[in-house]
Amino acid sequence: MDTKKVKLAIAPIAWTNDDLPDLGKENTFEQCVSEMALAGFTGSEVGNKYPKDPKVLKPMLDLRGISICNQWFSSFLTTQDLETVIKDFNLQLDFLEAMGASVIGPAEQGNSIQGTTLSVFDEKPTFNDEQWEKVATGLNTLGKIARDRGFKLSYHHHMGTGCQTIEETKKLMDLTDKRYVFLTFDSGHFAFSGEDPVEALNLFIDRVAHVHLKDIRKDVVEQVKKDKLSFLEAVRAGAFTIPGDGCIDFPSIFKILEEHNYEGWMVVEAEQDPAKANPLEYAIRARKYIRENTGL
Repeated sequence: MDTKKVKLAIAPIAWTNDDLPDLGKENTFEQCVSEMALAGFTGSEVGNKYPKDPKVLKPMLDLRGISICNQWFSSFLTTQDLETVIKDFNLQLDFLEAMGASVIGPAEQGNSIQGTTLSVFDEKPTFNDEQWEKVATGLNTLGKIARDRGFKLSYHHHMGTGCQTIEETKKLMDLTDKRYVFLTFDSGHFAFSGEDPVEALNLFIDRVAHVHLKDIRKDVVEQVKKDKLSFLEAVRAGAFTIPGDGCIDFPSIFKILEEHNYEGWMVVEAEQDPAKANPLEYAIRARKYIRENTGL
């Protein structure tokens, strides 16, 4: 891959988990970003321990050669009025603009179960026709705002939400304007959902603006299904891991990205218990794997 086109980042969720803050509570922000740089990454997404003031955060990242590449945005288009969502969206764009980022990653949380104790497979929510309309119309509106401000809105399909499967992601892409709404391709979430991530990437490559590199441990996912575990219980059990440590065919994923001249960030995002998977060790292993398989 071309180092001028593709940059590598890693998510702070491997050091301290945003949804399960007891996982990695002992790891400081300074340790996290220093170890990212030490492992050879130049980008990061935003974690819950990061300073909220760009004037504080940016110099600390600049010292380590780290840039903010994207930030998750919880949209509530199915449960809040659009004006409220737009206000929150613009506030997050203000922060990202100050940090020099160009991507924002919404995921609809209006009917999400990803943070609950419900079975992530048996209790999976779906959107009805009215909700699909609200999500699609809302994302088109947010996406135009983002584009007008120099950003790409890159939607994050996610376990435990109404946009999780290939079919649901395709419907969302079909319902939204390709000028305004792009996709964050997450290999781990497609695989976890029982989909083929290589097939998914081939299908959506023309809309992909951001990439999450996440592997899964198939035996753990099967146990999650069998025991009817929640998404958060699956994370604790070790369902996710770094690229090359699970069952996903990453060489094929890298090949598709290269053949389609993907430009943007690839982000290692593998939430695990830091007590079981040392973040620096796994970051170094991930960086080595990517170098060996992409030349980056």
